[in-house]
Amino acid sequence: MDSIALKEISNNIFSGLTPLRSNKDFWEDASVPWLKTEQLGEKDIYDTTEKISLKALEGTSIKLCPINTLSVAMYGEGRTRGSVSIIKKEMTTNQACCNISIDEEKADYEFIYYYLKTQYHQLRNLSSGVRKNLNSNDIKNFEIRLPKELKTQKKIASTLSTIDKKIELNNQINQKLESMAKTLYDYWFVQFDFPDVDGKPYKSSGGKMVYSEELKRGIPEGWKSGKLENMALIIGGSTPSKAKSDNFSTVGTPWITPKDLSLNVGNKFITKGAIDVSDKGLKESSLRKLSKGTILLSTRAPIGYMAIARDEMTTNQGFKSFVPKDNYSTEYIFYTIKSVMKLIEKNASGSTFKEISSSVLKSLEISLAPMELINRYTNKVKPIFERQDLLEIENQKLTQLRDWLLPMLMNGQVGVK
Repeated sequence: MDSIALKEISNNIFSGLTPLRSNKDFWEDASVPWLKTEQLGEKDIYDTTEKISLKALEGTSIKLCPINTLSVAMYGEGRTRGSVSIIKKEMTTNQACCNISIDEEKADYEFIYYYLKTQYHQLRNLSSGVRKNLNSNDIKNFEIRLPKELKTQKKIASTLSTIDKKIELNNQINQKLESMAKTLYDYWFVQFDFPDVDGKPYKSSGGKMVYSEELKRGIPEGWKSGKLENMALIIGGSTPSKAKSDNFSTVGTPWITPKDLSLNVGNKFITKGAIDVSDKGLKESSLRKLSKGTILLSTRAPIGYMAIARDEMTTNQGFKSFVPKDNYSTEYIFYTIKSVMKLIEKNASGSTFKEISSSVLKSLEISLAPMELINRYTNKVKPIFERQDLLEIENQKLTQLRDWLLPMLMNGQVGVK
């Protein structure tokens, strides 16, 4: 393999800019995708969360990135800086993105993408200044180890890309499954159009509604008002003293923090976090073990991350966890919590950061459907949850395989035929 600077295998390396926010012409009638570093990290970028106008494209020096341009985050707190993605549609970027248009006769853009992923920490170490930002000159001169033959680069990239495509396919399947389970919940328990005795949608077919004084709205006859604690034990977590290293372990009981859930976004289930708590730590902090199927809800910094415990675990004090009781199912409780999330957030309090307390959670009024209907719903969506769980586990294994292969393929330790 040869070492060569990125600028030697690129048509162009440039950063974007932010059109003046005060100029409405640049932001009204917006149709041109405008990429920010917060989106970087996923392999392919097909669209952006913000757009600019054609007038901004014509009235500033901002450039359109060609398809298959690589974009590297030069700024960004936390994990963002050093992240890289492939732009799959013509778009512009802000000034925090360094955009690299690879010369296709000299290098394969997908190979360079995967190589840069192995260089995440090295890229971050190029940072300078108080805010530790990267600059485009450093990236231009960053050296890539490149197989001489273009076909070898393509074979390596194709091997890794096949794994990524399977991961993405699994994610797409899970998103569709999620939509199915959530739509059915909303249809039955929010719109009250569950099947009546004749199999027709209850409310739409004139099913009787009664006014609930507690909820201040109508609910189907036979339903009742209740509280979240009617469905589940609501349990808080805690943190053992970090001054005592033997409170923690790599092979103890999984101990989940809100940061662990932030890294788990996009998944419904969680197995463990960055660190486990030891038996000594459990006893010292009076932590309660949470059973499989418990719903974890982050209730501070930030509020609203959710996951289902795949196995026995515990959490820090940033959570309130819902352990199902009285035959209420994990599936029903999960979407019930989601359905009242805005109400939960509205009732948060605190001066430094917002937090929702156990007492407030326990006092929130909700509608409770008859158990027979809940059981019917559970029977319909349980296979969906099980399928999602299996696909998430498969993706974890595929990710581990890809991340194991990646550096060895890039360094020539493993070859492809």
